[in-house]
Amino acid sequence: MVTGRGLLPAVVLLSILLLPSILLASADGLVRIGLKKKPLDENDRFAARLVQDGRRSISRKHGFRLKNGEDVDIISLKNYMNAQYFGEVGIGSPSQKFTVIFDTGSSNLWVPSSKCYFSIACFFHSRYKSTRSSSYQKNGKSAAIHYGSGSISGFFSQDHVTVGGLVVKSQDFIEATREPSATFLVAKFDGILGLGFKEISVGKAVPVWYNMVKQGLVKEPVFSFWFNRHADEGEGGEIVFGGVDPNHYKGEHTYVPVTQKGYWQFNMGDVLIGGESTGFCDGGCAAIADSGTSLIAGPTTIIAEINQKIGASGVVSQECKAVVAQYGQQILKMLLLETEPAKICSQIGLCTFDGTRGVSIDIESVVNENADASSGVQTNSMCGVCEMSVVWMQNQLRQNQTQEQVLNYINGLCERLPSPMGESSVDCAAISSMPGVSFTIGNKTFELTAEQYILKVGEGAAAQCISGFTALDVPPPRGPLWILGDVFMGVYHTVFDYRNLRVGFAEAA
Repeated sequence: MVTGRGLLPAVVLLSILLLPSILLASADGLVRIGLKKKPLDENDRFAARLVQDGRRSISRKHGFRLKNGEDVDIISLKNYMNAQYFGEVGIGSPSQKFTVIFDTGSSNLWVPSSKCYFSIACFFHSRYKSTRSSSYQKNGKSAAIHYGSGSISGFFSQDHVTVGGLVVKSQDFIEATREPSATFLVAKFDGILGLGFKEISVGKAVPVWYNMVKQGLVKEPVFSFWFNRHADEGEGGEIVFGGVDPNHYKGEHTYVPVTQKGYWQFNMGDVLIGGESTGFCDGGCAAIADSGTSLIAGPTTIIAEINQKIGASGVVSQECKAVVAQYGQQILKMLLLETEPAKICSQIGLCTFDGTRGVSIDIESVVNENADASSGVQTNSMCGVCEMSVVWMQNQLRQNQTQEQVLNYINGLCERLPSPMGESSVDCAAISSMPGVSFTIGNKTFELTAEQYILKVGEGAAAQCISGFTALDVPPPRGPLWILGDVFMGVYHTVFDYRNLRVGFAEAA
């Protein structure tokens, strides 16, 4: 989950029920934590919708309306209704048990506090009681973490943390005294254990993983995720601290360097649909491996193309059709005259130009607090749609389509624009005919088949199918950004190499 993670968007997700299956350190020096999950049902989908509006507004605030893309906080985009996989940790002496999300998209550990009196969510989860721990040390510094679907606040404390039989001594963590969001009320987890870098740690708290390495508790400064995609087997997967389990993957891992510490972020190349380039990431895109996000989140430009190819029903965008009707011919003409694509939307008056790309006029004026909010959002949407149309048209022209074919295709894509951070439904009977979607990482293509990127809700005639892709737009220089959540990590075993600052992917066993 960035989010963003991380990065980390509400979408339809699998809720997980953790069973207390913690495996201690084995003879090979690895520490394994077992995970369990239960299939997604309609109750989970309803709960996800409760927080969708809040996430959409946060996504707009942090994704579009910030002047400087470097300020984008991927954690603020995360929605832990997304989370699939949970594990168990203990805090204190004797150990108090908590179900947590092991999240590579954030860096703090937090659990509900016994001092949480006014948030109903706290009373539905395990709460940390400092008076019952002989190893507790008072800190008291206030803390708050803002997510896409809500926020938690409280104060720092220090105590021993038990992870898979290892005892991390004197670990700083947050006792949450306020959990106001519906997400945390209906969630199957108690808290979050962040596995990101210290650069994004709230309060500059040293992350649990850092202390595991510093205190010499793991064989190697490496951890890895294996998610079992076969839910009927009961076993949800494992997190392995201290290395990798060769039984969890096939072949060799493809490694790429971490490009920006904070999240496990790396550079990614082209995205292909049915083996054909989308063109959007030809010049490279950033990506984050995020175990705290269930789906795959990416630029609306490509998600709309995927939706169109798989017949997903998203939101019909009137702004999109308006841009095509009013400016489509003009954009096509400018592309044929070889106008620099990044300048087209500014030249027709829908965006300004910052020297590298079109920028929403509203971004320039957002500092004016008296600006009309609804007008700003509309202008912002028109700029974004224009930029998407330029990319789509470029791609169609490369395929030697006629102008009429191009415009008809773009209008079809307008019909498939997804809800921001929302779900898109597909026909379960059509899964076998849907194209594969591939990501280029380290000059290697990692393909997902339709069976792998479609989530099924229910069984038999009552089954419903949901696309594993959702929209997330993060502007340069931080974006364009992809968040590769559990849909991707379930297919490809993922290694987080702290010593060499790299991420590795191999086919999961």
